Amino acid sequence: MKKRLNDGFTLIELMIVVAIVAILTSIAYPAYTSSIVKGKRAEGRTALAELLQQQERFMTQTNSYCAFSNTAGTTAVVAGCATVPFKTFSGDSQAKAAYYLSADACPNSTIAECVRVSAVPIKSDAEAGTLQVLSTGTKTCTGNNTTVCW
Repeated sequence: MKKRLNDGFTLIELMIVVAIVAILTSIAYPAYTSSIVKGKRAEGRTALAELLQQQERFMTQTNSYCAFSNTAGTTAVVAGCATVPFKTFSGDSQAKAAYYLSADACPNSTIAECVRVSAVPIKSDAEAGTLQVLSTGTKTCTGNNTTVCW
């Protein structure tokens, strides 16, 4: 009697493994991308808190807030200061930033009285959109699911 040696996998066994891996990937990848977006939102909220703190310090020194815009990494002073003395992006470097930061006057107010700081996502975030904080403490966002903002 000859013994038959098993030299490898059959095509059926290989296809079952591929199907299992595909199912696990289809479940894990959306959860992974959702975690990445949540982490970037946390980075944006932290950057806004830091910027608002810097704006308050600037206010105590100059008696006005500093309004500036940051569009695609290009910063421009709007009012209240000669140059922007703040970080205008979230994270450690502008190349790795998740948000561009800007500041303007609150609605129905002047820059000397109230400032609204905003974090505009570099990559689209339809749920939260642009994160905003007013110097009065009001926190908002422009997305279609405002429960995920703050």
